[in-house]
Amino acid sequence: MHTVDLLEEALALAERNGFSIRRQWLAEGLGGMCRIGDQRVLFINLAASSDEQLGQAIQALRSLNLSGKDHTLSDSLKRLLT
Repeated sequence: MHTVDLLEEALALAERNGFSIRRQWLAEGLGGMCRIGDQRVLFINLAASSDEQLGQAIQALRSLNLSGKDHTLSDSLKRLLT
């Protein structure tokens, strides 16, 4: 599976689990997860490579301790989450 496809799958999973996704040019800033009030926000740095953006999403998803038993996820994403 291509990195961009995995990224889109990971971001969809993050949204289903309560994240608001913000894709922004952050220049030298890092993307990643934060909380604004009660809302979890995942900033995806558009200045980063697809691999780095996927890493930002995976790191946020790992914080949720999702079980890898979600049958709707691709095997590739399940492996990245473990």
